[in-house]
Amino acid sequence: MEVYNATVIKENEKVFLVFDLITEQLRIPITEDLPNDVKNVFNKLITKLKAGEISFNLMNPGTDLYSQVSIEYIDQLNSELSNVYKELVHHGLLSKG
Repeated sequence: MEVYNATVIKENEKVFLVFDLITEQLRIPITEDLPNDVKNVFNKLITKLKAGEISFNLMNPGTDLYSQVSIEYIDQLNSELSNVYKELVHHGLLSKG
């Protein structure tokens, strides 16, 4: 299983949960309601799962509300990623090689 880092970043008035996949960074807005952005991140994560199981670790979480929400978000995300990976295995949808 590959474990990647995630961080909470603030840019001006906006806050994002950023997933660092080494080759790219995926950003989910925390302070804005942008469902298409979230959907795009999940689609990329599902594609990444086809190559192998992944999970995320929140780096340097603070005690602020955004960090606490992000901790819960990542816990839930890791659980969902694990379930989706098992389904991909079950249906023979993993990438070969």
